Amino acid sequence: MKRRRFIRNTFAGSALLSAFPYQVLAGDKKLHVYDRIQLGNTGIEMSRMAMGTGTHGFGGSSNQTRQLGIKGVADLLLAGFDEGVNFWETADQYGSHPHVGAALKKVDREKVVVLTKTNSGSYKNVKSDLDRFRKELGTGYLDIVLLHAVTDPAWNQNMKGAMEALSEAKEEGLIRAHGVSCHSLAALEVAAEEPWVEVDLARYNPGGARMDADVPTVTKVLTRMKENGKAIIAMKVYGCGELLHMKDECLQFQTGSGFIDAFTMGLESYEQLKDIQQRLPEASVRA
Repeated sequence: MKRRRFIRNTFAGSALLSAFPYQVLAGDKKLHVYDRIQLGNTGIEMSRMAMGTGTHGFGGSSNQTRQLGIKGVADLLLAGFDEGVNFWETADQYGSHPHVGAALKKVDREKVVVLTKTNSGSYKNVKSDLDRFRKELGTGYLDIVLLHAVTDPAWNQNMKGAMEALSEAKEEGLIRAHGVSCHSLAALEVAAEEPWVEVDLARYNPGGARMDADVPTVTKVLTRMKENGKAIIAMKVYGCGELLHMKDECLQFQTGSGFIDAFTMGLESYEQLKDIQQRLPEASVRA
């Protein structure tokens, strides 16, 4: 708790850091993107980093799908898999299910963790989505399914049908864990307390870029969320590219927070994968 309070106080009232607290965030051993972590209480084991497929993803496409195509995305995912990164992130909104599915054909399905997301809010539509998603991905089950980009401050009341559909799917063995991806502070605060949430995908970086609120506010909510037993996966690690000038700090911010289980990076090339592979070990212990 001491470290978390320090982070909140250090970042209070500041959009960007004037003096990054390396000594507070520094770990005692080097961490790697391929390290195996236990995702909260879900029973899922996966790599510390996910390879994301939804950079600027909207309308059924993303930078990855637009620029690399099915073979290019699949080859990139497989390159990461060969180097120990077995966590793949996708979503209906990105249009990348066929791309991830092409990669899944080349590996042992049980050795990969797939996270996807639905924009549907009703029982019927989520049930339909899950059937379609599994077909598009070419798999009998999905590891993690999230309600996507939720902003409604009463989403746990207004989306009960969607939540029920995911709960039933878990009971039937069609998914392994469920949760939410929040895009507003109000939605995030509800997720921190809602018992149904097992996994939360949260926007988190040291510059407060593209986040649900300022850094200390989000840190406080995520700290409470973790204390409530939920798994937290960070996204917008580089702030949608706004923080590329402080990559090492962004990576250390994730590993030194004390409550981030894993993080996802929207990689568009093998060179970007190698860059993070090389940076993370040194960044995680930098003091």
